[in-house]
Amino acid sequence: MIQVSREWATPLTIGVFALMAVTGLLMFFHLDSSLQKTVHEWAGWVVVAAAALHVTANWLGFKRYFKPGAGAAAMAVCVLLIGASFVPLGGSGGEPMSPPAIAMRAISQAPLKAVAPLFGKSSEQALKALAGSGIALADENASIGSVTGGDRERMGAALRVLARRQ
Repeated sequence: MIQVSREWATPLTIGVFALMAVTGLLMFFHLDSSLQKTVHEWAGWVVVAAAALHVTANWLGFKRYFKPGAGAAAMAVCVLLIGASFVPLGGSGGEPMSPPAIAMRAISQAPLKAVAPLFGKSSEQALKALAGSGIALADENASIGSVTGGDRERMGAALRVLARRQ
């Protein structure tokens, strides 16, 4: 069995935190590449494991943060924020949607004959391109959203197909 040591658990935690911080900031400011998003998502699993190892290696010192005081209060605030993160915001809650969300909703709900020209394509070209990638619309009056069912990954795939040059 591997012994959990502060000698490597703490540096691992620091390193993966730095990786998450940099990629998270890049994503927040929309300066990321697709690789950074993938690295950020997978590094999230590593940070969970590293934090668990760090806590294990430092358990005796960590226990004192559960006693009343600033440490316990900080953890309680974080637990409350986790709970609050499950409260739906936007569209249905009266909060305004972000401009990209508004644009994506408009594009996904518009008939293909209105969307195709945005990509410099005729309706026929767009139908053929989408069908060639496994996204079959009934006709030019159908919307991309009608076949993607609100799945953002499939919607993104459809838009990438439309954006390709011929």
